[in-house]
Parts: sequence; C-alpha cells; structure tokens
Amino acid sequence: MDNRALIGLSILMSLIASARVAQLFIWPRLRDLSREEALNVLLAPHMFRFIGLSFLMPGVVSPALPQAFALPTAYGDLAATVLALAASLALSARLSSAIALVWLFNIVGFADLLLAYYDGTIGVGLPPGSMGAAFYIPTVIVPPLLVTHVMMFRLLLGAKRAQRNSLPAS
Repeated sequence: MDNRALIGLSILMSLIASARVAQLFIWPRLRDLSREEALNVLLAPHMFRFIGLSFLMPGVVSPALPQAFALPTAYGDLAATVLALAASLALSARLSSAIALVWLFNIVGFADLLLAYYDGTIGVGLPPGSMGAAFYIPTVIVPPLLVTHVMMFRLLLGAKRAQRNSLPAS
C-alpha cells in the first residue's frame, strides 16, 4: 500500500476510534458536569501538545522534513499548549475571561491541527518517511485532539443556545 494511503487510513481509523470512545465513555460523563468542569476535562489533553515540538528534533524526524511544515506545526502546538493551560487556569479560578479564553484556545488549536494536516498532505506535501518517529503524532495523537475540539465547540455553542432558549419572549 502507498505510504500516503497508509497514513490516511491510520488517521481515519484513529479518528473513528476516538469518536466512538468519546461517544461511549467521555460524552456521557461530561453531561453530568458543569460546563466549566467539562471544558476543563477536555482541555487537559491539550496541555501536552508541546509534544509537537518533536517536529524540530533531529533524530526524531528526518532531515528531509521541510521546515515550512515543521516550524508552524511545532510552534502552533506550543501556542495551543499555552492557551490550553491559560484557559484551564482561568476556568479553575472562575475568571470572567475563562470562556473567552476557551473559545480562543479552541479556535486557534483546531485551526492549527487542520492547517498541519493540510500542509502535510497538500500545502508542503511531506516526502514519505520524513516524519520519522513523529509519524504517531498525526496518526494517533491528533485525531483524539480533534474530537475533543468538536466536543468543546458543542459545549460552548450549546450554552449559547440554552441561554437563547431560556430568554423570555418579548
């Protein structure tokens, strides 16, 4: 099988498995929590996104890995890590800016992951084998992160809908 097809199939299967795990085990438990607690649970895995810095580590990735992919992907993940930590701390401290920080993190973090997939497949077009050991980041780590982003969007948007639906009619 072609290398691109193997990576694509790995990503697809990981995304399907992640969505199913979320449906069976995570979402039902999140519904029992307050919105802020549920968002904090979903932010937790993103605090480890600094692992994307491994795209800058010789020996982990091939010297053939284009810097046009490695730099924005690594630093985008670092920015997402910092935003996830800030949002989590703000939620825990019950700051008025907490939900705005979660929105900022979720938009930036989601866009970062999608941009990395785009750059890797279409934009930069990574040469086969250039990710080296970091192959596991887009195939095993990123799909569950995408699922948590979707769940966060659902919680954030659901709260807006609930507020609109509870407003008295004029």
